[in-house]
Amino acid sequence: MDRLADQPTGHQQSDRSRSSYVYAIGRAGTALEASAPELTGLRDGPLRTVTAGRLTALVSSVPADAFSTEGMKAQLEDLRQLETIARTHHAVVEAAWAGTMVLPMRLATVYLDDSRVRAMLDERAAEFDALLSRLEGHAEVGVKVYADARAAAAAGAPAPPDGPAPAASAVSPGRAYLQQRQAQRRTHRDAYRAAGAVAADVRVRVADVARDMVAHRPQQGELASGAGENIANEAYLVPTHRIGEFHRALKGLPDGVPGVRVDITGPWAPYSFATPPAEGTNP
Repeated sequence: MDRLADQPTGHQQSDRSRSSYVYAIGRAGTALEASAPELTGLRDGPLRTVTAGRLTALVSSVPADAFSTEGMKAQLEDLRQLETIARTHHAVVEAAWAGTMVLPMRLATVYLDDSRVRAMLDERAAEFDALLSRLEGHAEVGVKVYADARAAAAAGAPAPPDGPAPAASAVSPGRAYLQQRQAQRRTHRDAYRAAGAVAADVRVRVADVARDMVAHRPQQGELASGAGENIANEAYLVPTHRIGEFHRALKGLPDGVPGVRVDITGPWAPYSFATPPAEGTNP
C-alpha cells in the first residue's frame, strides 16, 4: 500500500497513518495545479494535486484513523466536526472553482493513498471528462422556499379598532379556544399552500434560463436557516453569463404573499450536478 507522489520523482516510503482526501477534480494543466500550494485543507494540511492522464484531483493528507469508515461516521455524527469538515471542504472547492471548472467531490471522499486516487481518475476518465465539458461555463444557484405560518397570521390579523374595547363576547372560553385553534390550522395550511404555489412558480419563471435542476430534501432542524419551514430546496444549473437574468426572473416573487420567503444563494461550484466517486470511505 505504498503511497506515490504526484511528481514522477521516485517512490515514497509507505505511510499507513495517512489517507488521501479528495476535494475536487479538474483538467490537468489548468489553474488547479497552480492554486493547490496556496490552499489549506482539513486539519490545516497542505494541498497537492494527483494527476492521471487529462485529469487532476485536488488532495490533502488526513489521519487514516479519523477518516476511516468508523472514524468518519463518528465525525459526521458530531455537528461541530461536521460543520468544520463541510466548511473546509466548501472553502477549498470554491477557491479552486474561482480559477477553473472543477467537479466538487462529495463530502468525505477518502482514499487509502494517492495511487488509489490515480486509479479512480483512470477508471472514470471518460465520465469526468464529459461532466467537465458539460458544466464548463455554468454555476449552481440555490433556491429555497419557506413557509412561516406565524408571519402569515401576523400579516393577516386585523388592526385593533379605535375607541373603547368592545364588550366581552358571549362565546364560552372553550368554544373560543376551539375557534382560535381552527383559525391557526387554516393559517398554517394556507401558508403551506401558498409556499407550494410559489415554489412551482419558481420553476416556471427560470425554465428558459436554467439548464438543469435538482430537488434536494428540504432542510430541517439545525440545518435550516431563518424563520419558517423549508418546503422547497432546489439547485439550478445556470450559464454564468445568465446569472443576473436568473435573479431578475425571480425578483418580487413572494411579494404580497404573507408567510412565504424565497432565499437565493450562489453562484456556487456545481455541487449538485457533479457525479462523485461511488459511496464508501477508503475505497
